[in-house]
Amino acid sequence: MTVAAAVLLAGALLWGLFWWPLKALAGAGLHGSFIQMAAYGLPALVLLPWAWMSRAAWQRRLAPLLLIGLLGGWANASFASALTYGSVVRVMLLFYLAPVWTIVAARLVLAEPITPMRLTALGLAMTGLGFTLGGPQVFAEPLGAVDLLALSSGVAFALNNVAIRHANDLPEGVRAVAVLAGCALLSAGFMVQAGEAPPLIDAGTAGWLLALGLLWVLPGTLATYYGVARLEAGKAAILLLAELVVGVVSAVLIGGEPLGLKEAVGGTLILAAAVLEARTEAQAAPA
Repeated sequence: MTVAAAVLLAGALLWGLFWWPLKALAGAGLHGSFIQMAAYGLPALVLLPWAWMSRAAWQRRLAPLLLIGLLGGWANASFASALTYGSVVRVMLLFYLAPVWTIVAARLVLAEPITPMRLTALGLAMTGLGFTLGGPQVFAEPLGAVDLLALSSGVAFALNNVAIRHANDLPEGVRAVAVLAGCALLSAGFMVQAGEAPPLIDAGTAGWLLALGLLWVLPGTLATYYGVARLEAGKAAILLLAELVVGVVSAVLIGGEPLGLKEAVGGTLILAAAVLEARTEAQAAPA
């Protein structure tokens, strides 16, 4: 295994277990938006000086950078909120429909072809979605707020991928700062809209927030960007699927969440769809 692959897998491990500290801090009485503002804002502040030093590369490209910050920020904020308040297994499966939305968005925005393999992936993923949401009962009642957050995070993540492809001349570190800052600012906006004041926290809780931001989100972000930048697109996409596996397995073993037959079948189909889309990316990479 190469260093880049090992680093990317380490990042996937961190993101797969991300639900654990989120739920722990929420259980300590902290609101999800405040947790996210701290967890993503601290890494953004750490990386900001580097991004400022490379401002010549992005100061004339503010529009795409703002779009990346908005889409990436929403993807992270809504995903973290869904993990905090919902079933980790269900949220992870709904989020990992992102390859489906990427296929559709890339077709509409970048005119990328929908090949037979991509069409198969699309069918597998949508069938997996049906199983995950309860089979035929999916039409019996509207989706819950957490389900909508998880789905919207996947859609925003897919659109952000397309935006990044369109603005691939922007430095990776600058894009990372935009996404982290976008999540922190959106979370702060949610707090203002809900009329929530920043809570009074003790030294222990502050330490846990610092650890989450600087020892979890920051290395997880850097590991993901490092690995993706040094591996073939298809290989990187397949390795990143370790996040889904780690998240679901850890939620069942550590969090005690149930994994029913429908969720298992849906998850398998969604995973297969993501692998197919990753192989499509690998075949398209040389072009």
